[in-house]
Amino acid sequence: MALHEIVLRETKPETEWVRGRPLQKVSPQRDHSLLQKAMMFALDRWAAGRGEVGAEWRFRLAPPGESRRPLVPDVAYVSNERLRHLSDEELQIPPMAPDVAVEILSPDDRRADVDDKISVYLRAGSSLVIVVDPARRVVELHDPRRVRNIEEAGSVKHDALPGFRCSVRELFAVLKRP
Repeated sequence: MALHEIVLRETKPETEWVRGRPLQKVSPQRDHSLLQKAMMFALDRWAAGRGEVGAEWRFRLAPPGESRRPLVPDVAYVSNERLRHLSDEELQIPPMAPDVAVEILSPDDRRADVDDKISVYLRAGSSLVIVVDPARRVVELHDPRRVRNIEEAGSVKHDALPGFRCSVRELFAVLKRP
């Protein structure tokens, strides 16, 4: 049970509660936007009939024994099984962690803030947090047991997403200039 709830007003871009303070997300630049779209489309194709995928979907997370706080992953997946139990109002801003959260790193992101968000997602019940790092061309897979770095020659695949596969090289190919 959450100790209490930290409520932040909605802003554009969104404001999250990170490392004990409100932190407004930055407006995405081109690379972030293109990678977010590519991850969303890849997950959405896979999720058909399994659940819902959304971009910039606000969640109210409460790790055990901690305050409930808002986090807004760049892309989120939640299974139909978990969504089924929510009211219409709760569907809009679920009072739980997504099954899978995706964070696309921006040039201004502080690693300590990203690590805090990863930790909160996992402690609150996410099975997987995918961190896409455009500067290093690496995708990090964080689950409760370990962290794996997937280089461009590899593919994103994980037990939390049975049957899902996304080539890291193809993911980063969306960044090529026209």
